[in-house]
Amino acid sequence: MNILSIQSWVSYGHVGNASAVFPLQRLGANVWSIHTVQFSNHTGYGHWTGQVYSGQSVRDLVDGIAARDALRSCDAVLSGYMGDAEIGEAILHAVDQVRAANPTAVYCCDPVIGDTDTGVYVRPGIEAFMRDRTLPQADIATPNRFELERLTGLPCATIEDAKTAVTALAATMRPGGPRCVLLTSLETATTPGDHIDMMVAEGGAFHILRTPRLPVSVNGAGDAIAALFLFHRLNTGSAVQALEAAGSSIHGLLRRTAEAGSREIQLIAAQDEFVAPTTRFHALPV
Repeated sequence: MNILSIQSWVSYGHVGNASAVFPLQRLGANVWSIHTVQFSNHTGYGHWTGQVYSGQSVRDLVDGIAARDALRSCDAVLSGYMGDAEIGEAILHAVDQVRAANPTAVYCCDPVIGDTDTGVYVRPGIEAFMRDRTLPQADIATPNRFELERLTGLPCATIEDAKTAVTALAATMRPGGPRCVLLTSLETATTPGDHIDMMVAEGGAFHILRTPRLPVSVNGAGDAIAALFLFHRLNTGSAVQALEAAGSSIHGLLRRTAEAGSREIQLIAAQDEFVAPTTRFHALPV
């Protein structure tokens, strides 16, 4: 499996490609990583050093890979946080190039906008770009609850609300594709206070995976679960199996992180969780 991952990079810690690449490699995928930024650490620390790359620099790297005649063996494009619309255009250029070389390739978009505890943290215009330009090209989308509500304007207070919002988002995605949506960080009226839900939807079927809530708040977990879900969806062809595998692995990763009392996810120490999760959770239809 070959995955082109276009995301941010940090030297210290694990967010963006620094969160997504290793789990994919640990599972046996080749990852062609293109970095949109290279920072010392994630911006949640309040101070960082490094560079923001241009959309043209991303295009140049994609075109360089294409010149090797490699894109015909690319199975998927994965994207996450977009610093500006120029980067977004470069990502869409990559998707177009990959699909031209391999029409069966899929595009997985993690539409990073913000979260309930932070609000919107992307630059002005990015939210609209995601809604109007990126998601209409996506085969798989992995929003959290906050992002789904922002993108659709619909609430997710109940399971039925969430299903309606997911259906609305899926309808905006690429026609002819699986229109698969993974909804993370889902809390509804029926979610126990000591648990957290994830929902997956594909082909008109909805499934919920419920896992114990852990005493941890870290950056990068969303980047890891998007990568894990993409891998397992490609590997099994089943959105439900992908939800179970990715959800079980991310729970194990976060449990190890909580036990370590770390501000950074324990991606390396918990690497066995990607291959053989300590606890396997099962999804139920809703």
